[in-house]
Amino acid sequence: MAKLESNFKNMVLVLFLVTFVASGALGFVYELTKEPIRMVEINNINNAISRIISDFDNNPYEDQFKIATEKDSLVFYPAKLNNEEIGMAVETWTMKGFSGLIKLMVGFDMEGKIIDIVVLQHSETPGLGDKMKKEKSDFSLQFMGKDPANFKLSVTKDNGDVQAITASTISSRAYCDAVLRAYQAFMDIQAKNLQTDTLTSTLAH
Repeated sequence: MAKLESNFKNMVLVLFLVTFVASGALGFVYELTKEPIRMVEINNINNAISRIISDFDNNPYEDQFKIATEKDSLVFYPAKLNNEEIGMAVETWTMKGFSGLIKLMVGFDMEGKIIDIVVLQHSETPGLGDKMKKEKSDFSLQFMGKDPANFKLSVTKDNGDVQAITASTISSRAYCDAVLRAYQAFMDIQAKNLQTDTLTSTLAH
């Protein structure tokens, strides 16, 4: 029995040492790769923004802020030129896709018109729902330059203005849902900023 007990203790000790060394190695690798991973993320975001908003001279990633929604947050990336906002890129989402989560980056000018849209993430059916991506079809082009105040962000089957992807109404509805979520949040921010500016102007006089 003593021999068995000794073996058990040795096994526990060896297991502890292996776990300790492995944890240390993982921590070292994490610290080593943390900054490169962060830089890749920044570049990916800024590249997505540059595809929908041009001529900004700030780093939108560094100027980002978040707004909480019913289930998750929307991320806002201000695009500035000479320290003046010229547009806003909004990282938005929907869970209404045929395969669940869809993430988009929607660019707005300061009046709320849609500049352009980039698909960041989706799991929609190849050849059908994935046609929401610009390189797959012209579906997203119908949103460019539109003002959601008078362009209804729903498919024509739902009495909206959006021509759905053929045989992919669910994906098209989800796309519209994500864009509408971004637009409503952006306009809420614009309204609050206007109220603040008005109050500031009134107090100044």
